[in-house]
Amino acid sequence: MTAKTLCLTSVLALATAFPLLAEPVFNRVASFATPANMATGEDTARETSAEIISASEDGMTLVYTDSPLGVVGLVDITDARAPKPLGNIDMGGEPTTAVFIGGMIFAGVNTSESFSAPSGKVVSVDPATKAVVAECDIGGQPDAVAKAKDGSFLAVAVENERDEDVNDGVIPQMPAGYVVKLPITDGTLDCGALQRIEMTGLAAVAGDDPEPEYLDINDAGEIVVTLQENNHIVVIGADGVVSGHFSAGAVDLTGIDTKRDGRIDLSGDMPGALREPDAVKWVDANHFVVANEGDYEGGSRGFTIFNRDGTVVYESGSSLEREMVAMGHYPDNRNSKGVELESVEVAVFDGVPHLFVASERASLIAVYDLTDPAAPVLKQILPSGISPEGMVAIPGRNLFATANEVDLRADGLAPAHVMVYERAEGVAAYPTITSAGSDPLIGWAALSGLAAGPEGTLYAVSDSVLSAAPTIYTIDTTQTPAKITAALTVTRGGDAAQKLDLEGIVADGEGGFWLASEGRSDRLIPHALLHVDADGAITKEIPLPEVLLDQEIRFGFEGVTKVGDTLWLAVQREWQDDPAGMVKLLAYNTADDTWGAVHYPLDAASGAEGAWIGLSEITAQGDYLYLIERDNQIAANAAVKKLTRVALAGLAPAPLDGPLPVVTKELVRDLLPDLGTYGGYISEKVEGFAVDAAGTGWLVTDNDGTNDSSGETLFWSIGPVN
Repeated sequence: MTAKTLCLTSVLALATAFPLLAEPVFNRVASFATPANMATGEDTARETSAEIISASEDGMTLVYTDSPLGVVGLVDITDARAPKPLGNIDMGGEPTTAVFIGGMIFAGVNTSESFSAPSGKVVSVDPATKAVVAECDIGGQPDAVAKAKDGSFLAVAVENERDEDVNDGVIPQMPAGYVVKLPITDGTLDCGALQRIEMTGLAAVAGDDPEPEYLDINDAGEIVVTLQENNHIVVIGADGVVSGHFSAGAVDLTGIDTKRDGRIDLSGDMPGALREPDAVKWVDANHFVVANEGDYEGGSRGFTIFNRDGTVVYESGSSLEREMVAMGHYPDNRNSKGVELESVEVAVFDGVPHLFVASERASLIAVYDLTDPAAPVLKQILPSGISPEGMVAIPGRNLFATANEVDLRADGLAPAHVMVYERAEGVAAYPTITSAGSDPLIGWAALSGLAAGPEGTLYAVSDSVLSAAPTIYTIDTTQTPAKITAALTVTRGGDAAQKLDLEGIVADGEGGFWLASEGRSDRLIPHALLHVDADGAITKEIPLPEVLLDQEIRFGFEGVTKVGDTLWLAVQREWQDDPAGMVKLLAYNTADDTWGAVHYPLDAASGAEGAWIGLSEITAQGDYLYLIERDNQIAANAAVKKLTRVALAGLAPAPLDGPLPVVTKELVRDLLPDLGTYGGYISEKVEGFAVDAAGTGWLVTDNDGTNDSSGETLFWSIGPVN
């Protein structure tokens, strides 16, 4: 059990003893990988997804839509901490949304042959028999489906979406969309009473081509609809007649990053950003909230609460995005629409209205107290899987769940997941590290190496994700979560240094640092050992001997540490002259500029396709060198994430042009249990380890800056290191 976990346990114990002092919080308690729902004998390597998610009326079963497989998937959450697969149900097309009414599932299914010839249906499914019981042709391509609170009817947004490859995706592109109101009589679809509600001629933007995106139904049976591409919102009365509509408008944004340039620069502005809202939910009889994801021209990076007459009651602007920046989740690689808030959910827990806002690109869920719709109060931000698309609150069980749509197994990464959260007294487990409170706000990502600083302080470096601004961060570990309090840009000739992939750092004892840059030989980024002064300016670039460079591969230095006059560097994987399963620990003597090395024996890689083992960090402490040894696997395939050590007394570096001695390693800690503490899937990259001035060991994962990643950074302590 980690020190961080011990601390959490102590706080939870206090909460139990003094319940009136503890405020309930949401924490993730389980993750469910969607491939688990495939039947025996199916090709589980096929792409799968979890998009829109709903819960049964008793809160014991989740249903999610899986577009790639053309199914809806069922998950048993009777034990919320141990979800169980209930299998998939074929929909005969692409399911878009599925909801429970009574014991039946009702789903919208897209059967379109093309964008210009859309078609679709609503089907009812018996989850017990996994059979489609009935279906209604709705004449076009459905997107969102909502159910009336009393289960008396469904509302369907028939989007008839545009082809993004035609006219640069700009509308109008016929045919126009509309809304369908479909009665449910005695639990059965009443196709004959289907009502088609036209949206044509309402919006100022391409009014002849409305594209309804999302909708919701209030207690009075009124429907609110977003026309995302048209930047418009429509309210339909209980009689099925449009009762009001208005433009979603625009927002003037300040303090944001506007460029995809390898740095997080929050000095940008974006005046007049169209909202182009996606999801919408009623807050009460007079208010609704929209997530302003944007589309081809908009995206105001926030959410807005409207009065039903179109008056803006609350606008988040860039405030939530900046909170996500502080957590290291900003997607600089795709920031035209920033964190892309896509989905919203509203529910009452213990009498308190809650708003949940999902960010597709930051892979986070914001939780607000919505007691006053004009002044939402941010309470938490929760980690999710990659690209949360749908959410469902289950107040009766104090549960909440997300559907995360991206499946990256084709790239050797994580599958799509459903994630489950529980509301209980205690402390928030996430974030584990943040720059909140820094002024100006420090944007950060991809922490890939750690080093000890003065008491209560560590240093970290960012890797090539922020290629235009290689940075040394100062971390205050005395706070929970840990706080990034300063950022120092590494410079060369007065400008931010280029072609660096910082993976290791160690203090030089004189105010400066030694840095290890991994390099990418396939991208003309050299492997490098650098020295910087207290201002971050590069003062030395140690040339690597030809005998070493002649054998280089893409995977290079993954850490640096200092023992007397010697700098030790960990090479991640075998270079051309290394025997299989052996990697070099390089030794550079700063006093006489000489190089040597030893061989470190790696564990054998698992049988997973493309699996390999390598080193990610090296740290000197006491009589040992500590190393992180890990595989490149993630989630259920992760097998090796460990902290090891080798005795300094046994290190005798040999010349690089001859045979190298093999060191004896000792297991210090299996890190897999630590990585599973946070309720998500096992992350790939445990990248940093340091022992602080008090002798406490700290570890950190590299979040890849949300590039094909959930963006989660886990920073935790393992207690005293002897």
